[in-house]
Amino acid sequence: MFDNSNILITGGTGSFGKKFVKTILTNYNPKKLIVFSRDEIKQWEMAKSYPEDNRLRFFIGDVRDKDRLYRALAGVDYVVHAAATKIVPIAEYNPFECVKTNVLGAMNVIDATIDQKVKKVVALSTDKASSPINLYGATKLASDKLFTASNSYSGEHGTRFSVVRYGNVAGSRGSVIPFFKEIREQGTLPITDLRMTRFLITLSEAVKTVEYAFREMIGSEIFVKKIPSVKITDLAQIIGPDCKMEEVGMRPGEKLHEQLISSDESSHTYEFEDYFKILSPQSSFICRVYNKLTCNLINFVTLLILIYSPFVLLIKAIAASTSPHVPYGLD
Repeated sequence: MFDNSNILITGGTGSFGKKFVKTILTNYNPKKLIVFSRDEIKQWEMAKSYPEDNRLRFFIGDVRDKDRLYRALAGVDYVVHAAATKIVPIAEYNPFECVKTNVLGAMNVIDATIDQKVKKVVALSTDKASSPINLYGATKLASDKLFTASNSYSGEHGTRFSVVRYGNVAGSRGSVIPFFKEIREQGTLPITDLRMTRFLITLSEAVKTVEYAFREMIGSEIFVKKIPSVKITDLAQIIGPDCKMEEVGMRPGEKLHEQLISSDESSHTYEFEDYFKILSPQSSFICRVYNKLTCNLINFVTLLILIYSPFVLLIKAIAASTSPHVPYGLD
């Protein structure tokens, strides 16, 4: 699908962005893959890994800047929106900045992709957007709602929007695994709460989920990969088997247990082999009506067959009994 196409990823110098770029350039042959981000040092370092690949382009820009997005999105077919303010405590103490990036930035991406006639957009989300209790989760929930609702007004341009939601990415910047590895030599690993659990997904699985979403999306879905939940104490024991664990208390905005699908979303969630699809309430209603009508039609046809079949057999029997009899051996 990505062969001979133009792709743009916002926040493309992050952990996911690096893995996504490597995967696309290895497995596909796009015309152009644009990394859109605001950190020139990270772009410079990333560009050194692809010195001779002219398919890769770098754009300095911020999703808060709609004009810059318009320029970057010219001629683009597919967009992955990965840019976000993600660290929970930082979002709690810088709420205005979090809203500007995660909500206003999402609105800018939506407007710009529709106006530039992008074909498909997949936005990355988080388990913290499901029944959120912190600002980061609340802004990502707002972002999810914006992207799924935008299919209704993309109009004649036909841009389609969907969301991919997953948990903590194992080994990504700012996550617990590299943090534990950094400090395990001290002999003590801080645990906010000994009962705490987290969903974990690898970078490869995250990228595959986005690829799957691009292939399967109709518009307005939230794709959720089936991933395991682990106890933080088990993770600490694996990373630092000889370390002591010190319970330090939960940070502002932290949950004891995250969830990928809320109880309210479960009524319009459909399960597949490796994924869940959360449909928008409007889409789910249409599906339920369609399924009901289809079921009723099948039942009606079945009833007609049951009623009609005995009459057919009776007519055949009458016809057979009244047909001229030819003695055996004379025909």
